[in-house]
Amino acid sequence: MDKKISLPVVVPIRTLSEKIGISPSGIVAKLIQNGVMATINESIDFETASIIADEFGFETREEKERGNEVHFESSKKPKIEIRPPVVTIMGHVDHGKTKLLDRIRQTNVIDQESGGITQHIGAYQTVISLQSKSGKKSERTITFIDTPGHEAFSMMRARGANITDIVILVVAADDGVKPQTIEAISHAKAAKVPIIVAINKIDKPEADQEMVKRELSDQGLIPEEWGGKTIMVPVSAKDGTNIHELLEMIILNADLAELKADINKPAKGVIIESKMQPGKGVVATILIQEGIIHVGDSIIFDDESAKIRILEDWTGKRIKEAGPSMPVLVSGFKNIPRSGSIIKAAPDEKTAKTIAESNKKQKNVKGFSSGTGLVEISKQAKEGKIKELNLILRADVQGSLGAIKNSLSEIASDDIGIKIISASVGPVNESDINLAISTEAVIIAFKAPVPPNVRKLAEQNKIKISKYDIIYQLLDDIVSALEGMLEPEIVETRIGKMKILKIFRTEKESGIFGGLVTAGEVTPATKIEILRDSEKIYELKTISVKKGQGSVNKAQQNDECGISYQGAARLKEGDIAEFIRTEEIVKSIKKKLNK
Repeated sequence: MDKKISLPVVVPIRTLSEKIGISPSGIVAKLIQNGVMATINESIDFETASIIADEFGFETREEKERGNEVHFESSKKPKIEIRPPVVTIMGHVDHGKTKLLDRIRQTNVIDQESGGITQHIGAYQTVISLQSKSGKKSERTITFIDTPGHEAFSMMRARGANITDIVILVVAADDGVKPQTIEAISHAKAAKVPIIVAINKIDKPEADQEMVKRELSDQGLIPEEWGGKTIMVPVSAKDGTNIHELLEMIILNADLAELKADINKPAKGVIIESKMQPGKGVVATILIQEGIIHVGDSIIFDDESAKIRILEDWTGKRIKEAGPSMPVLVSGFKNIPRSGSIIKAAPDEKTAKTIAESNKKQKNVKGFSSGTGLVEISKQAKEGKIKELNLILRADVQGSLGAIKNSLSEIASDDIGIKIISASVGPVNESDINLAISTEAVIIAFKAPVPPNVRKLAEQNKIKISKYDIIYQLLDDIVSALEGMLEPEIVETRIGKMKILKIFRTEKESGIFGGLVTAGEVTPATKIEILRDSEKIYELKTISVKKGQGSVNKAQQNDECGISYQGAARLKEGDIAEFIRTEEIVKSIKKKLNK
């Protein structure tokens, strides 16, 4: 019998059941065996359906569906215009980022005319007056994104939102390069964004500009006067020294980059921040990137749609439209959108709702995900798919970090190079995960802890953290990964036990229960085995741990807490929940380094 079937891109489990003659519950069981939690009412992607069908002896081909997707483009001819540069200021805490932003705002020629304007949203524009060599004066606009720093920057890049044209790196002349300075440099370099250094606090007696330049040179930022390409401007946010010169350097960089946008394209932008505001409902600060957005436009973001009711510029003035590089406050959302979400204008409200609904269906499709880790890199190396291994290194102490970096520099491969995206001391943090997402890097933690909240974020984004205690094993595994000779080994560690005392909510694929931790600790992003009369009856996944009204990273023995879980189960009071941490430990099968 010819066991060939055709399947659509998105396959309802019931459809697959009918095609291969296996009960829906049988397919769900096979999916769970393969690590995909799904119910008979859900859909899976074509690749996952193909794997399941193959296990039952069927060969599949993909149906080329047409007419279901909604596409729209502007009928207008492209109209390219020069746009203002978008600048993000980053640097170590207490090095003067906020004061520098305040000082820049005070130099705004518009402010001087109106007697000062209070910043209205998490972004603003400043206009500076320039004079050419011939004496001709002109005014130029710069957009500043006032974010918390490299954490927000990395989070937006992880979500595919590249909002910045130039990064201003603030370094205090009396303090020099610090850990957050190094992290900011890593994120800016990974984004391939030009860096202008503002050496701040030059008014202080202990200021040492040469020390700052030496330390920045160690991080690959060589000042122009030393033969490098990094612009460094000594400034004082306190008294305003050289602030205008810094702004001129921004304009110079922008002119070299020839920043332009098509104003006739359908409007597109990025959500910088969002919140609930009395009198206006849900509002969001949006940076427009291309096209022109208008009051009354229908927009799509993630799997939702909205209609713009109000547009305000950064000063709080109501406007009817906004163009590229302009930050605006938008109201008209039903739910609070996520920072970093891309918004697009649709031709009409009906089209916006149709696309949002389609996006929602795609979002709910289940499927296998290989993730990012040394094992996946090894597979790609074996297949000849990668040319460079991106690494994010975390170590317990500076000495270990230096030794690892030096050893990695000696590992040579004709086919694949090694690029260290970031190297720092201390626990793996959320910024590392976001950086790994946006650069497709592998995280290596050498004796560096991984907090539960970071572990949860990594798991949600299919980022695998490779942990080591011995340097030569770390180096062996990287060599083996580059040669396509690495295999995974799944290690499960039982970290805690809990007695279920109350069932708060039970749905088809999720629920919440509460109870007492009787041993060890419980954390998010762990597997749960439910035992009844000492027999395992369900396998679930921890989504969050709550104590009181808030979520926590862990609950310990004798704590009472609530557990939000994913998975289908009919729990009873008195059931025992055992929490299991699952880790993929890499295992090299070929050694090449001399120890």
